[in-house]
Amino acid sequence: MTLLRRHFLVLLLIAGALSLGVYMSGGRESGAMEQSALPAAENLPDYLRPKKDPASGTIFVRITKPGILGSGITCGRNYCSHRYSSAQAWNADQSLFLIANGCGGMCFLDGRTYVPMFRRDRSTECEWHPKDPNLMICVGGRRISTWAPRTDHEEVVFVSSAYDDLQFGPYKGNPSLDGNRIAVLATRNDGKAVVFGYDLRLQRKFADIDLAQLPGTTHYCSISPLGINILCFQELPDGNEPSFIFSIDGALRQKWAEHHRPGHGDMTIDADGSEIYVGISKSDPDKYQVIKRRLGDGKVTALMKYGEAQHASLRSLDRPGWVFVSYAGIPAEVSKHKDWAPYSQQVVALRTDGSGEVRRIVNTLNAPFDYWSETHASPSPDGSQIVWSSNWGVPGGPVYDFVARVEWPRS
Repeated sequence: MTLLRRHFLVLLLIAGALSLGVYMSGGRESGAMEQSALPAAENLPDYLRPKKDPASGTIFVRITKPGILGSGITCGRNYCSHRYSSAQAWNADQSLFLIANGCGGMCFLDGRTYVPMFRRDRSTECEWHPKDPNLMICVGGRRISTWAPRTDHEEVVFVSSAYDDLQFGPYKGNPSLDGNRIAVLATRNDGKAVVFGYDLRLQRKFADIDLAQLPGTTHYCSISPLGINILCFQELPDGNEPSFIFSIDGALRQKWAEHHRPGHGDMTIDADGSEIYVGISKSDPDKYQVIKRRLGDGKVTALMKYGEAQHASLRSLDRPGWVFVSYAGIPAEVSKHKDWAPYSQQVVALRTDGSGEVRRIVNTLNAPFDYWSETHASPSPDGSQIVWSSNWGVPGGPVYDFVARVEWPRS
C-alpha cells in the first residue's frame, strides 16, 4: 500500500469522526446554514471524503466547507480557500497547509489529512520559507521577520524608522528558492515608493529602486528564483501591464513593454539554468497562449496554444520542469474550437521544455463567476498534491478548496 493510499484511509476514518461530531454539537450551525438559502451544488463531494474524478482517475478530496471546521477555525459562507496560485500553500515538508481566504485569519490544516490544526491572527503578510518547514517570512509595517506558526514565535530580522508600509509583493511575492532573499515594497520617509532586495541570512539590505522611474502604478514586485533579479509588474492608465526587471543592485535589465506578456504566472529556473517566468500572454503574437520568458534576455517560448488558461503555478519546487495551469471557460464552447487548447474547467500539468507534454490532473467543475471563485491551482513542493478552488458548478455559490493527489512515475 502506497503512502498516499494510507493517508486516504486515515481520511475516511477522520471524516466519519468529524461527521459524528458535527451531528452531536453542530445543530445550531446546520440550521443557520439552511436558512441562508445558499445555492445547492449537485453531487458535491462530502467534506474530507476522497472521491475519484471519473475523467482523469485522480483521487481528490474537499478540504473546506462553510461553517465550523474545528480547532478554532470557521469558514465564511462565500469562500474558504488558499491564497493564490503562485503562493505556496504547503510548508516545506508538507506537514502544514494554509487557508488564507475566508477564515478570518491564517488557518492551518494538517498538510496530508487536512484536519483543522490551529488558527493565528496576523496583520502582516507571510509566505512559507521554501526550505525550513517551521518558518514563514513576514513583512509589514516597518519590519521583516521570521515566524513559526506552530509556536507563534517571531524573530525580527530588519526594522527601520526610515521606511514604512513594507509589503511582501504585495500578495504575489515569493522568496528566492533558497529562502534567503526577498523583494520588499516600501514608502521611504521622503514619501517615495521604492522596492529593495533584502538578504535574511546576511541581514543585508540592498539599494533602493525608485519606482517613480516606472510608468503607471506598481502592481507588485518579487525576487527572482536565484535572488539576483527583481521583477516588477506595472499597471498603466490605459489598462496595459508592462513588466520591468532590475538587478538586485538596482540596474534596469529588461523592459517588457507588451501588455501582460506574460502574467498570472510564476518564476522558476529552466533546465539550462536560466531564470524564467511562465504565465499567460495577453499580447500578440502569442495572445492567450501559455508562454515562458527568460528574465535574462526576454526570449519567449510558447508552451501551449491559444486557450482558456487563467493562472500558472510553479510552486512544485522539488519537481522542476512542470507548470500547473488552471483552465477556465465553458466546456461546450471550448469544444467548438478545434484549434484551441482542448482544456476547460481543468487543472493540467504542462512541461516547461516546450515539448507540449501534458498531464491532465482533475476536472474542477468551476463555473466562471468572480475573482474569489477562480481555480488558482497550486501544487505542493513535491507535486504530489495540488490544491484548487471551485464553486462546483454554481455561479455565486460557496467556493470550496479541494486537493488532488497525484502519483508520479519513479524516475
